[in-house]
Amino acid sequence: MNQYQGFDENLSLEGKTAVITGGASGIGRATAGMMVRKGARVVILDRDPRVGEAAEEIGNGTLGLVADLTDYDQVEASFQEILKTAGGIDIVCNIAGLGSGTPAEEITKEEFLRVINVNLNAVFFVSQVAGRIMLRQGRGGRIINMSSQAGVVALHGHVAYSASKAGLMAVTRDLALEWGRYGITVNSVAPTVVMTPMAKDYWVGERGAAHLAQIPAGRFAEMDEIAMAFVYLASDAAAMINGANLVVDGGFTIN
Repeated sequence: MNQYQGFDENLSLEGKTAVITGGASGIGRATAGMMVRKGARVVILDRDPRVGEAAEEIGNGTLGLVADLTDYDQVEASFQEILKTAGGIDIVCNIAGLGSGTPAEEITKEEFLRVINVNLNAVFFVSQVAGRIMLRQGRGGRIINMSSQAGVVALHGHVAYSASKAGLMAVTRDLALEWGRYGITVNSVAPTVVMTPMAKDYWVGERGAAHLAQIPAGRFAEMDEIAMAFVYLASDAAAMINGANLVVDGGFTIN
């Protein structure tokens, strides 16, 4: 039986090794930087060949590995490299993802499958490989997945994206149920629009105003706010949170 161990009220991650997918940019990079500042040793995985440069800029010994996470063999090889370097893993943040805003009647088979492959299949691949390692280690762990408000409520033009995120939430709950007894918690974070560089270009004009009007808080989220949600769920303070979907949307989904 898992025993209560207490926690650091400053949410320290000292002595932990965290693996963050999509860590070369956006929310993944913000999360990597925040976890480094909380004391974690961080490894970022990204298909972007500049992931090594991003790791150097984050600093504090951050390791950057190039990987296509939709390729199971590459996922396994990446984690074997991480084990050689870090000796173990404690935290996995599945943040890499692919957007899609194509209406249902227009989306192609190729786009639909690509979104599912990146946002759902790849997350399961990473979680399964990481989960097996955590089970062997016998010291528990944290797996946190990036969901979305689109997995909670319907959004126009988001059929593939919504399907991928709703499926991801189901995977999160099942893994939480199966692995919770071993001290491995699995949760997800579901933000509204987050002000990444890409989002700042997309959510403008009438599109941005219409979406913003549905958020009671009256603004979009910032990357650091989502990064802190990941830090909290990765910390010992969240040991009793398992199978949850933490919605960070300013109240969008209560409408």
